[in-house]
Amino acid sequence: MFTSNHWGEWNDSQLLPTIQKLMKGYNRYLRPNFNAGPVEIGMSLDIASIDAISEINMDYTATIFLRQRWRDSRLIFPGNESVSVDGRLVSLLWIPDTFIPDSKRSFLHDVTVENRLIRIFSNGTVLYALRITATIACNMDLTKYPMDRQECTLQLESWGYNLQDVVFYWTRGNDSVRGLDTLRLAQYSVESYYTTVAEAVYETGHYPKLVLHFALRRNVLFFILETYVPSILLVVLSWVSFWISQSSVPARTCIGVTTVLTMTTLMMGARTSLPNANCFIKAIDVYLGICFTFIFGALLEYACAHFYTMQHQTIEEIHREILRELHESKGNGAIPIVSSTRPEVGPSARDEPPTEQSPTQEVVMNGEAKESSKGQGCGLSTVKHASRRAAAVFVVENPHNIDRHARTLFPTAFFFVNILYWLYYLCL
Repeated sequence: MFTSNHWGEWNDSQLLPTIQKLMKGYNRYLRPNFNAGPVEIGMSLDIASIDAISEINMDYTATIFLRQRWRDSRLIFPGNESVSVDGRLVSLLWIPDTFIPDSKRSFLHDVTVENRLIRIFSNGTVLYALRITATIACNMDLTKYPMDRQECTLQLESWGYNLQDVVFYWTRGNDSVRGLDTLRLAQYSVESYYTTVAEAVYETGHYPKLVLHFALRRNVLFFILETYVPSILLVVLSWVSFWISQSSVPARTCIGVTTVLTMTTLMMGARTSLPNANCFIKAIDVYLGICFTFIFGALLEYACAHFYTMQHQTIEEIHREILRELHESKGNGAIPIVSSTRPEVGPSARDEPPTEQSPTQEVVMNGEAKESSKGQGCGLSTVKHASRRAAAVFVVENPHNIDRHARTLFPTAFFFVNILYWLYYLCL
């Protein structure tokens, strides 16, 4: 018979006779096989659910059923049956000090009672099962987001007992983990998983360690419908301005500015669910940057086309004005006003009949006279001539050809950039 101090809040009337016999002389503060080698503890897991995977915090929340088995020779009893005891009797037995090292937050379910299971077999084997929900860290590489593949781990270690006291092993190898094959996640699918046995090295010694590795592949279809397709449609919408007349300034400007602002909003929305880390240049950022470049390029294309159109119209108006003045001067039998700036010559030259010169020739003669008066040795004429030739390169004879070339150049370039993008991120 035992005193009430030994049983705590339990008395003899609340315990079965079999349990009383098993617990007689049992010391829960000493591990099994004390001074006779380490205790071998087998582990198995059932993954009930993975509730959330956070890229911002780089962790995942999982509910697991953890089962531990070990043999305690002090609990051997005759027969071939097993005894299931109340989980509240766990305080009377020695149990392993297993913990999850990467856990940020965890708790044991206690509705309606603490979710514990203790089963003692006749050969002294103890089965101890728990239902735990834990938020576990997972280092993620988001450079290929949303076409990424993440490999997370679930580690189990002993807190105080080193390898001389406790040894961990998976009871059935990779088959010790169940539930991942039938697991359904919102954004991911479980690609593969495997188990390993290792040891944790700390300053206080070497400790047993079990690791579950599982790979998660993100489902990209959601992001194609939410981000990629709208961005492609915005790029195509920016090309509509190439078929609008250049004289419709409000229409083309409105399309360009609207698509740029919409693309900016789409880029900001795609980054809200991701960590604000400069070390990650994600695949979705690259694609949104490409689309933004094409949309902004379409807006700059109209600015250039409109500039050259106005320049071309100004040159045509000058030519028409010169031709009109020449026509009027011929009709009146007088010399154009632009030729009156010629220098005075001698009396013999006044008697000669005047010869008509075009305004272009007059400007060239005046320019040559000015350059010769300033001196040819300084090289100023050479600089002016080079500047005129450089300016002539940027002169477009027909500004409407800019839109015609843009209608072919922009879609072709965007098509080839998409091929390179998807080949790189999907195949490499």
